[in-house]
Amino acid sequence: MSFSLQRESDRLRGAIRQVDWQTATVLLFAALAVILQMNYGDRGFFRRDIASLFTDEPTGLHGWIWWFGMQGVLGFLLPIAILRLGFRNSFSAMGLGAGDWRFSVRISLLYLPLVIVGTWFLSDSSAFKDNYPHYAPAAEDWSIFFLYEAFFLFYWIGWEYLWRGFVLFGTARTFGVMAIFVQTVPFALMHYEKPMPEALLSIVGGVVLGALVWRSRSFWIAVPIHAAQMMILDFWCSLRIRSGASGWGLDALSNVFRSLFQNP
Repeated sequence: MSFSLQRESDRLRGAIRQVDWQTATVLLFAALAVILQMNYGDRGFFRRDIASLFTDEPTGLHGWIWWFGMQGVLGFLLPIAILRLGFRNSFSAMGLGAGDWRFSVRISLLYLPLVIVGTWFLSDSSAFKDNYPHYAPAAEDWSIFFLYEAFFLFYWIGWEYLWRGFVLFGTARTFGVMAIFVQTVPFALMHYEKPMPEALLSIVGGVVLGALVWRSRSFWIAVPIHAAQMMILDFWCSLRIRSGASGWGLDALSNVFRSLFQNP
C-alpha cells in the first residue's frame, strides 16, 4: 500500500479532533509541574540562585518557604487557573466544592484521633525528635513554628490538589472512575526514592486517597488525611523538645502541654 501524504494528513486531523484537550492539558501540565518543582522548587536552587537576591541575608527558613510555596503555586494555584480560566470548569467540577461534606467530616473524625495518638507515641523516638520539624529552629520558637507550618500546609494543598484534584477531576470526563488509577501512577512514581515499604504503600495510598476524593466529590478530604500525620508529628516533637519530656504516660503529656505556655 503506497504512502499518501494526503491520507496521512486526514488521519492526523481526525485523530486531533478526537483529543479531549482538557485531559491532554491536565496530564501534560502535571508532568511539567513535577519537572519545574524538582529543578526550580527545591531548597538547593533557592540557595544557589535566589538567596543572593535578598537585601538581607536569608535564613534557612526562607529555603523551606520557597520549596513549600513553589509546590503550592505549581500544584494548586496554576492548576486552578488552567481549569477555571482555560476550560471554564466550575469549582465543584474542579473538586474544590464542599462535595459530600458530611461523609468527609465523618472520615476525618475517625482518622484524626488515630493520627494524634499514633504520632504521640512516635514522637518519643529520638529518630523522630531529631528530624521533626525538618527546620529545627521551629521547635524552639512558636512564631517560627506557625509560619513554617502555614507554608507546610500550603505545600500539602499543592501536592494533594495536583493529583487528587487537578489530575483526578481534570481527566474524569475522559477516564471516568478509572481516573483514580491514572492519578495513582505518577503519585507512586514520585516515591521511587523512598524505602521500599513506603514506596509500595504509596500505590495503595494513591488508590485509597483517590477513591475517598472520588466518593466525597471534593479534594479537600485528602489534605487532613495526608498532611495531618506530618504536621501533628511536628507539633508533638516540638513540645517534647521544648519540655524535655519523654515517655508516653500522663506525666509526659502534662509536661508537654505545660511547655505550650513557655516563652518564646
